[in-house]
Amino acid sequence: MGLEGTIMKYAIVYEQSGKGWGAHVPDLPICFAKGKTYDEVRQLIHEGIDLHIAALREEGFPVPEPKTIVEEYAVA
Repeated sequence: MGLEGTIMKYAIVYEQSGKGWGAHVPDLPICFAKGKTYDEVRQLIHEGIDLHIAALREEGFPVPEPKTIVEEYAVA
């Protein structure tokens, strides 16, 4: 059974720089976005993930399973 119809949750890494925001998806190596604000880059990366996965499916390539685990670690 394929992954179509399965809900997959991909980790997204957001990074702020002096020029705005960037985002990338570790499990989808060529999926990244840049924007002036967090909200803008968040929308762009979500659209990018959808387009990237749709293109993989359309071309008959396998969709990578999410494997990246994100943890926040607090330091006092």
